[in-house]
Amino acid sequence: MSSIAPTIIVGGGIGGLATALSLASHGRQVHVLERAPEFGELGAGIQLAPNALHVLKALGVLDSILAEAVRPVRAMMMDARTGDLLAEMDFGAHFQETFGAPYIVTHRSDLLNSLVKACRASDLVTLENSRQVIRLEQRGENVLLTCDDGARYSAELVIGADGLRSVCREYVLGDGPPVCSGDVAYRGAIPIARARNVSGEPTIKWWIGPNVHLIQYPVRGGHLFNQVGVFTSDAYRDGVDPGSTDWGTPEELDERFSDLDERVRSSAALLNRDRRWALFDRRPAPTWTKGRVSLIGDAAHPMLQYLAQGGCQALEDAFTLGACFADSSVEVAVALSRYESIRRPRAGLAQTWARRVGDIVHGDGLVAILRDGLLRRLDAKDFRYVDWLYRAGKAPR
Repeated sequence: MSSIAPTIIVGGGIGGLATALSLASHGRQVHVLERAPEFGELGAGIQLAPNALHVLKALGVLDSILAEAVRPVRAMMMDARTGDLLAEMDFGAHFQETFGAPYIVTHRSDLLNSLVKACRASDLVTLENSRQVIRLEQRGENVLLTCDDGARYSAELVIGADGLRSVCREYVLGDGPPVCSGDVAYRGAIPIARARNVSGEPTIKWWIGPNVHLIQYPVRGGHLFNQVGVFTSDAYRDGVDPGSTDWGTPEELDERFSDLDERVRSSAALLNRDRRWALFDRRPAPTWTKGRVSLIGDAAHPMLQYLAQGGCQALEDAFTLGACFADSSVEVAVALSRYESIRRPRAGLAQTWARRVGDIVHGDGLVAILRDGLLRRLDAKDFRYVDWLYRAGKAPR
């Protein structure tokens, strides 16, 4: 026998919970199935640009998120070899007037906890843990979902928010596993007292060099210091298992950071070595929808981290999907078609540009010379290269 719900969301991460809130805000009853025994986020910090904050405000959770978030005064792009400042972006009054919101950084678990709390406060959202969906089947006007423990659910609408290795995506597209970039990340947040290279005012520092970078910023009210070190592994090549621990090792991390600026070296020494994240993405997909099943977030458009937009784009998905179902008389197929027509082109651009930016910031030789020359000419209040991201509707040039 199957449990019946109007809408089932597979996956209770940031995108899935935001989608539940968005649909519920338009009167739709939602059931979230999360495979983990409790809601949680891996990693530490997340950057939230104005496009994400507008969504969080609309969902009614922005104030609780701002309580623990940090508002950096600027972002600084630094040469990881020489320590020179290449460019900066001022997040002050002009930025906030331009985009209608600040730029913030926060701990992923703080963001998720705010979404969980809001979902639990809604009479229209049901959250269920320890439910791993392994199969989907279209049954007339409904979709039947089967979990690994034999539990079954039926819904007229299913949203796949189940991440990089999505069961829902395999049902919709059947396009196999995501693509490993050969880049690997080491992450972690440490007490601010242990951190190196901490500015007197909150900033985001992005140290870039040939096939390597380090990002640093404070989170959780300034009590923790988040760091992410990324490098392209020389040991990764065609035929290497992306899940193998034979590449992107801590030893390779140390070697790659060994000849960089002392501030970068000393900071990288504090990175957590217990786990490394191989970085994956996909090319933009031709569709996100099959019948009454559609995708959001990493299930729909996984992207490399070089635009800091993975979570932001998932939040845009959530807002748009809810708006497309605001009129309860609109058929599911029509609403999903509209959702895709709005979101797929924009998210596809973000996927493509994330790859390009990765190639640029990790560049060497002539690429680095041209990049640095351009960066040094930019004014701190020149937002032309991020305007299309932080405000929907404009494509990059």
